[in-house]
Amino acid sequence: MKKKDVKCSFCGKGKDETLLLIAGIEGYICDKCVGQTQQILQKEMSPGKTDDDLKSIKVLKPIEINDFLNEHVIGQDFAKKVIAVAVYNHYKRINQNIDDGVELEKSNIIMLGETGTGKTLIARTIAKMLEVPFCIVDATVFTEAGYVGEDVESILSRLLQVADYNVELAERGIVYIDEIDKIARKLDNPSITRDVSGEGVQQALLKLLEGSDVLVPPQGGRKHPEQQLTKINTNNILFICGGAFDGINKVIAKRLQTQVIGYGVHKEKDKIDEENYLQYVTPLDLKSFGLIPELIGRLPVIAPVNPLKRDTLRKILTLPKNSLVKQYQKLFKYEDIVLTFDEEVLDYIVEKALEFKLGARGLRAICEAIMTDAMFELPSESRVKTLKVDLEYATTKLSRIDTTKLKVA
Repeated sequence: MKKKDVKCSFCGKGKDETLLLIAGIEGYICDKCVGQTQQILQKEMSPGKTDDDLKSIKVLKPIEINDFLNEHVIGQDFAKKVIAVAVYNHYKRINQNIDDGVELEKSNIIMLGETGTGKTLIARTIAKMLEVPFCIVDATVFTEAGYVGEDVESILSRLLQVADYNVELAERGIVYIDEIDKIARKLDNPSITRDVSGEGVQQALLKLLEGSDVLVPPQGGRKHPEQQLTKINTNNILFICGGAFDGINKVIAKRLQTQVIGYGVHKEKDKIDEENYLQYVTPLDLKSFGLIPELIGRLPVIAPVNPLKRDTLRKILTLPKNSLVKQYQKLFKYEDIVLTFDEEVLDYIVEKALEFKLGARGLRAICEAIMTDAMFELPSESRVKTLKVDLEYATTKLSRIDTTKLKVA
C-alpha cells in the first residue's frame, strides 16, 4: 500500500483528513480515534459512581443538612441555614422527574465574610456530605481570553480531574470560587477600557454560572485548535462563590445611614448592629462594590458569614470532629504520647487569635508556634509518654516567635 493511500483502520479516514496516523502491525489509527478510545477507557475504568448512582443523588432535608454542618462548623447559624436550603433545592431540581413545564433555576451561592470565618469549610463539608466532586479555584488567576493567565474554562478542568474524568459525575459536582471580590471592577460604572482580570473575568464567568455546554481542555491550560476538548454541561453544577469583600462595610453603612434619616423613623426597629454590617448586605451593595449586575443575578443566594467572637473561637478549638485540639492529640498519639491542654491555655490562644484578627486560621498559627518545639523534640524521646501544655509553657513558647507578623492592620 502506498503511503498516500493509508487509512485509519477504525474510521477509514485518509491521511489528508487527519492530523496524525499511528502505524501498527496490521494497520493504522488516527488521532481522533485515539482520543475517543481514551474517553471510553476513562469512562469504563473510572472508580467513580455507576450510571445507576448518577441517576439520583440522595439529599438530606435542610434541617438534616444543617445538623451535619453543625458537626463540623461552629457558629454561622444563619449562613448554614441559607446554604442548607439552597443545596437542598439545587439537588431536588436535579432529581426532579415531573415535566409540567415549570423549569427550576439554579441556586448558586455567594458567601461574604472575613478571612478565617469558615466559608471554604462550609463548602467543603457540603461536598463531603453529598459525596460529589468538589474543587476550589482562585478567581485571581483568571484573565480575559487572549491574555496571560488562565481561561475560566480551566475551572471545569479541575472539577473533571477530581471526578477522575467521569463527565457525568463532574456535571453534578460543586465548584467553590474563592476571592470572587478580587475581580470586582474598581469603579461602579462600566469600564471604557479593558479590565482583563476584573470585569472581563466576570463576563466570562456568566455562561458557566448560568448553565451551558462548555468545551473544556481535560488537562487544563489554554485552548488551541489541535487540542482534544471535552464537552461539559454546567446546568447541574452548583457554584459557590466566596470572598472577604474588604471595604463593603462602608458601602453598607453609607446606605443604612441614608435610610434612617427622615420623619417617622422608628429608632428601636431600625437599630443597627455596627459590629456586623454584613448581615444587612443586599445585591445593591454588591453592585456598588464592583460586581456587574449580570453576575449578581446568577448568584441569587446571598449568605453573609459573621465575624467570629470569643466564645465561638473557643468552641472551634475543641468541639468539631476535626478540631485543632483533636488534630494535635492525634499527631502525638502516633508517638504514643498523651497530649492535654489546660483550660486557661485554650483561653489564652483565643485571646491571641482575637488580637491578631485572623479568625479560625489564627488559632492554627498560634497553636503551631506553641507546639513546634514539642513536635520537633518528643518523637526522639522514647521515655516521654505524656505532655501537658500549661499557661507558662504556652506563653514561653509564643514569646519566642515574632508574632507581630501575624497581626492584621
